Amino acid sequence: MTQMANIGQSIAAAPLDAASAAKAQERAALQKAAKSFEAIFMRQLVGTMRHSGAGESIDGSSAVDQFQELSDANMADGLASSGGLGIAQLILQQLDRR
Repeated sequence: MTQMANIGQSIAAAPLDAASAAKAQERAALQKAAKSFEAIFMRQLVGTMRHSGAGESIDGSSAVDQFQELSDANMADGLASSGGLGIAQLILQQLDRR
């Protein structure tokens, strides 16, 4: 009878494990989306700062502008992945309340 009790406990625990795994996957997806949002926001912020202060590029070429945009995007992504402004964390906290 002990084997039957163990099987019953295993079957009862399976939905809980599946539910917690689904919740962990959802949390990971939300975290990824929040970090992506923060990176996009920071790209816009850095790009706006560059255009408001720099005016024209050094030689006015589109290649330099494109390089600066790529550099800004890379910097913004790096800042966002290392914690950035904390926007991703705030988004996650807000979504956890639901």
